[in-house]
Amino acid sequence: MNLHGLPMPPGVLSGSAVATSIAFTEGPACDSTGNLYFTDIVNNRILVLEKGSKYYRVFREPSGRANGLLFDVEGRLLACEGNEFCPNDGNRRITRTDLRTGAVEVLTDRFEGKRYNAPNDIAACSSGQLFFTDPCYYDRSTMELDHDSIYRIDPDGPVTRVLTQPEIQRPNGIALSPDERTLYVVDSCTVAGGHRRIWAFDLSSDGTLSQQRLVFDFAPGRGGDGMCVDSQGTLYIAAGISRARSAIETDRVPTGIYVVRPDGTLLGCIPIDEDIVTNCTWGGPDLKTLYVTAGKTVYQIQVEVPGWVVHRSASSRG
Repeated sequence: MNLHGLPMPPGVLSGSAVATSIAFTEGPACDSTGNLYFTDIVNNRILVLEKGSKYYRVFREPSGRANGLLFDVEGRLLACEGNEFCPNDGNRRITRTDLRTGAVEVLTDRFEGKRYNAPNDIAACSSGQLFFTDPCYYDRSTMELDHDSIYRIDPDGPVTRVLTQPEIQRPNGIALSPDERTLYVVDSCTVAGGHRRIWAFDLSSDGTLSQQRLVFDFAPGRGGDGMCVDSQGTLYIAAGISRARSAIETDRVPTGIYVVRPDGTLLGCIPIDEDIVTNCTWGGPDLKTLYVTAGKTVYQIQVEVPGWVVHRSASSRG
């Protein structure tokens, strides 16, 4: 599949860069007041671009090699503290920060007595259930677990492994549909014949996954990384690379945000002029601002259809 020359998807209005001179941006999450949090994995820190400010500030350093961030249903900041770029100082755990008090709580740092590989991304339900991915993309000799898996954290604390090989190969980004009945997973495995796929699973109220189905396949280019979902259920997937890194990861998927319906229909691509695009999230007073992390830059893009995030949808129902 060659995805060069795709049209701009409908409903995209304008875009601009909002932060630069950062080593490797990831994991954007916007709080209910408009402050944008994101990670700089190489420099081992979490940054925040406060509403109305032109400059970011450091929120936490060191961050435990934090990657994906998300606000839960109560507006607390969840962080996937990973193990990338420098395997000796990654915390390999999931934490939750109460921004009002600054209190940090470790939700899980081990499964069956073994440290996680490198928690990557997380999704939160309005019920309080959390789902996170735990791949290993760098030094696999550091793995204590012999699998790359997805886990569920229940509101009362227990952790359950809900998905692993062979159903998936290397889980990365993860997101929920607005009705919370579908869980989407990026399966991006950079080996010969590895998956570059977006999967969908039915999600029951007790957190059980079923009915695995393929939504989209980026192979043989660089597959998806992070993603978010708008209020109509359309997926916005960060994917692509500006130049081939190897014979098994070509440049046939240019860098951008790929807009895909749940049935797999590709609506178009929002081009991003960076070497690599990592993740995206929703913000703004009407959730019509798409924030994108890509290499050294954070972008903001205005769209017509509002996005969906659990902490904003829950408060609007209240």
